[in-house]
Amino acid sequence: MTPPILSLALPSVTGRVLSIQSHTVQGYVGNKSAVFPLQLLGYDVDPINSVQFSNHTGYPTFKGQVLNGGQLWDLIEGLEENELLYYTHLLTGYIGSVSFLNTVLKVVDKLRSVNPKLTYVCDPVMGDEGKLYVPQELVSVYREKVVPVASMLTPNQFEAEQLTGLRIQSEGDGREACNILHAAGPTKVVITSISMNGELLLIGSHQKNEGQSPEQFKIAIPKIPAYFTGTGDLTTALLLGWSNKYPEHLDLAAELAVSSLQAVLHRTMNDYKSAGHDPESSSLEIRLIQSQDDIRNPKIKFKAQRYD
Repeated sequence: MTPPILSLALPSVTGRVLSIQSHTVQGYVGNKSAVFPLQLLGYDVDPINSVQFSNHTGYPTFKGQVLNGGQLWDLIEGLEENELLYYTHLLTGYIGSVSFLNTVLKVVDKLRSVNPKLTYVCDPVMGDEGKLYVPQELVSVYREKVVPVASMLTPNQFEAEQLTGLRIQSEGDGREACNILHAAGPTKVVITSISMNGELLLIGSHQKNEGQSPEQFKIAIPKIPAYFTGTGDLTTALLLGWSNKYPEHLDLAAELAVSSLQAVLHRTMNDYKSAGHDPESSSLEIRLIQSQDDIRNPKIKFKAQRYD
């Protein structure tokens, strides 16, 4: 006998997330960085691993497998045949090829045919600090096809510049980039890190009604003298988790997400230091499991400042 479909018979109070991201056996990036925090916040999360690597690519070597678009679609068809495709959220992060990204677009359509209210949270992972680390042709696919179907977009400064063609050199530029992205589709945009005058800024924007000016805010984030991996994946997962709990208050969701993230990073840096390691000498694996209280119940230490 076919078991009852609990996602329909017992729908999650918070939500059910399909997360298509990379996976590492050791360490925390991609799904390893996103699934656990979302589960702590009460979500059912079903991960599809776009790659399975031994460790992240910042190590001297890595080995593993890469899922292709056909294999992704096989998984979706398997879920569909058993009527298991009901999701409230789709989350995507690093995607390395055009063919896989095009299949993700098919997945968005398929999931919305089952649940028209599906929220698609897209972290358009393309590069950072002036450098692309995906093929150039992915940029136009994101810009022309993905952005229009996303509900929430979480680019960094460089990615926002790639998607809008706008150089972001001021807060005004950041806000304008959000406006350009709203016009293309997403109602929520969070540029997660803009480097400006020696500090980091997060700029968030929520267009509640079409044709209306969006509510915009910023959060100043102090720079930590260390380099961490998996932070972008964690940030987007936390933004998904908290913005779904506070759908009308993207600024509060961002305060909670940033405060959690900063607590995780400080614990990570302090733990490396106490082990006798110089945090500035190499990239650090985040201390995710040890920070679960900061994820579940963050103390808001970073406040949003609204723009008039």
